[in-house]
Amino acid sequence: MTKYTPMIEQYLSIKAQAEDAFLLFRLGDFYEMFFEDAIKASQELEITLTGREGGMEERIPMCGVPYHSAESYITRLIEKGYKVAICEQVEDPAEAKGPVRREIVRIVTPGTVMDGKTLGETKNNFLVCVTSADDQYGLAACDLSTGELFVTKTEDTLEQLVDEINVYAPSELIGQPELLDKLQSSMSGWLTTKLFTARSGMDEVLFESQFPEEERQAIPSVSRDAASLLLSYLNETQKRSLSHITHIEAYDRQQHMTMDPFTRRNLELTETVRERSKKGSLLWLLDRTVTSMGARLLRRWIDKPLTSRDAIEQRLEAVDCLYNGLIVREELRQQLKEVYDLQRLVGRISYGSANARDLLALKLSLMQVPSVRQLCISSGSATLRTLGETMDDCGDILQWIGDAIAEEPPVSVREGGLIKAGFHGRLDQLREASTNGKKWIAELERQEREATGIRSLKIGYNKIFGYYIEVTRSNLGSLPENRYERKQTLANAERFVTPELKEKEALILEAEEKMVDLEYNLFIELRNKLAGEVKRLQLLAETIATADVLQSFAAVSAAYRYRKPELSGQYELNVEDGRHPVVEAILKDGSFIANDTQMAADDGRVLLITGPNMAGKSTYMRQVAMICIMAQIGCFVPAERAVVPIVDRIFTRIGAADDLVGGQSTFMVEMMDIRTMTAKATSHSLVIIDELGRGTSTAEGMAIAQAVIEYLHDRIGCKTLVSTHFHELAHLEETMPALRNHCMAVKESGQDVTFLRKMIRGAASTSYGIYCARVAGLPDSIIDRAYDLLNRFEAISSVLQSPGEAAASVEEALRQNETKPSSPLSAAVQAEFPQPDRVMEVSPIVQLSLFGEGEKSDKPGGKTKTKSELAAEKLVEQLKSADLINMTPLQAMNFLYELKQKASADLK
Repeated sequence: MTKYTPMIEQYLSIKAQAEDAFLLFRLGDFYEMFFEDAIKASQELEITLTGREGGMEERIPMCGVPYHSAESYITRLIEKGYKVAICEQVEDPAEAKGPVRREIVRIVTPGTVMDGKTLGETKNNFLVCVTSADDQYGLAACDLSTGELFVTKTEDTLEQLVDEINVYAPSELIGQPELLDKLQSSMSGWLTTKLFTARSGMDEVLFESQFPEEERQAIPSVSRDAASLLLSYLNETQKRSLSHITHIEAYDRQQHMTMDPFTRRNLELTETVRERSKKGSLLWLLDRTVTSMGARLLRRWIDKPLTSRDAIEQRLEAVDCLYNGLIVREELRQQLKEVYDLQRLVGRISYGSANARDLLALKLSLMQVPSVRQLCISSGSATLRTLGETMDDCGDILQWIGDAIAEEPPVSVREGGLIKAGFHGRLDQLREASTNGKKWIAELERQEREATGIRSLKIGYNKIFGYYIEVTRSNLGSLPENRYERKQTLANAERFVTPELKEKEALILEAEEKMVDLEYNLFIELRNKLAGEVKRLQLLAETIATADVLQSFAAVSAAYRYRKPELSGQYELNVEDGRHPVVEAILKDGSFIANDTQMAADDGRVLLITGPNMAGKSTYMRQVAMICIMAQIGCFVPAERAVVPIVDRIFTRIGAADDLVGGQSTFMVEMMDIRTMTAKATSHSLVIIDELGRGTSTAEGMAIAQAVIEYLHDRIGCKTLVSTHFHELAHLEETMPALRNHCMAVKESGQDVTFLRKMIRGAASTSYGIYCARVAGLPDSIIDRAYDLLNRFEAISSVLQSPGEAAASVEEALRQNETKPSSPLSAAVQAEFPQPDRVMEVSPIVQLSLFGEGEKSDKPGGKTKTKSELAAEKLVEQLKSADLINMTPLQAMNFLYELKQKASADLK
């Protein structure tokens, strides 16, 4: 039986260790891929697919990428959500018997990327692991590049787990197979993660050796399982020390405000809805950080607002000091600008991938720490003083790097030039030997030019032939016979050597080889020494990042005239001249109209907001949520004064969205969001619903809207802002003591409408939808027709609201507003809106003149009735039996059209 070649057999055995990854198999200067990997990689990377003989009749599919440029190809695969296993030669080919021994040295996945070019500097790259046990869910989130590890637990539902997963926006999610199946099947629309990796085995010994016992025992068992499983996965894929993961930060979910993924999206906290870009988000506005680690911490603070009043007050106290201390704030900014990304520098040092320039960056960063520390201590802020006092300046580490590393080291650690002169005696001796040897070479070149009279004679060097004397072909006749030994012939020159040159070459090359090896060993020794100080450096990075975020808050607050919020332990939310921070910043011309907000437990707990489209209802509701979030992350808020309670959750239903893949309409998605709000909201929550009840018939939408408002008002008691175009709901203020009607002020001038964007008490009477359609540029014919129909509907509505009035008003209203009769409604529409069976008692209607006089017929008692009187009585009976209250406008129009047609027929 034909077999594969030994090399292909080796490839297959290694591939079996990473079946779910692309295997980059090192062959010389290329990484090669075979079989299905080659076919798929050639498509994804758009590279040529070739073939190779492998011992079978058919050629094996193959493609490859150059070793020196492989990183860019690996990055492209990772960004598409794939894993890549890197297989290197781990044996000297000269000593190998048979195929060179190869091993997988690392598996790169979206959640384990360490390359700085791939990682975003201002965003963490989290790998999240989830586990379940005893109706609880454990979660562990790790950024391998920084060594940060967070763990928590959730209870009850998968939705709570998904809420927490989305806080970290993980690039990769791992977990128990059955739990991942549940998440993918029921929550796929809520998760943005591209790669799901099922894992079940965990290395308890590794976990126990990584962290001290008191730290392990302080976290719940289900969270411990998640952290252990995550650590086992990292150990298996990275195949190296994880010593920079030094601490588990366990937290309770109740320590932070909870927001579901749609709320984060609707409020545009870290990215905009439409373009998914940072610009236009709250993060964009607040980010005046000057360090990468500060920018990442700011994002986490926005994603996880605090619910601890004391912790918030500490942040606000520091921001207040920097807000009023321009000189201190600017000096702190200038010092922090010189600090590199300590967290990722430390990660690379511990990981073993840092080069000499990384150590130099660490040194330059540490040089700024004493100044930063002193500024914090002397700032006048208790919070900043505590930060400064806990800030380790790591002076010994600074000294180690300063003594050893050259000022301008090369990128590669294998080329020499890394270590300063005077740091190591033996290295200095080798450098002296190399320098003297090169001086001897230069002197030899001068002597040979004088001896031969050939001014173009030169002594050169290459890695293949070593040192040589080169003479151009035109000068060969000037050489004394037998002076040199011929070594190489070129097209225009000859190269020669001498015994003395060979001897000196051996000494120089030996010195340089030993020098490079010694420098490399000295560098590795220093890097390993620094790796032992990882915990100190990580703590320093955290304190510097915190100071950076606090100065960023102060800088933004001072620039936009924000005010320090008063945190209240009561229910009341009171904002004077509140503004939407992002909209205000984008407008730039100061034209944003500020609005007040008063919400108390027994007065204005529910705001029912009506009014025109484009008048600013959605902006107003969002700004209330934004002010709460900004206050709870420790930032000043866009208002003249703000008394803000601690909000445990924010729910939003803003904008139209459907789930086509899940087979759910916009209305169904809205109802599911409402279900979540009603199930999870507490009296300390903030609920925002924009256009409640749309997506279904008017009557049903209004009924649902009222029922939801009643539930939130009566049963939950949370702060609620609801906008609606159902102006009929304004009557709820009469029956709900804590509900208040508000609307957006409008100024009308002829055909022009001006939206004043000012919130006022009371209910609106119209939505100005047709006007907005005209502003949007709809054709005039559509606009004119829409106004015509609107007048007809309003006329019909006004008559139906007063059924006891003379029927002549119906005829008159129609005559004034119609151009010609509409065509009868289709049978399908009439079937959709059947006439109601209920009979409503109304006062008798007498209107004989509407139908004119006709022939007489006998009446009881000897009197006769005209045909017009009989027809009128019949129509009156129909009007008396009509259920006017429960008719939709479309049903009413259909009913009146039938009455008119019958009346016209009776007059003929």
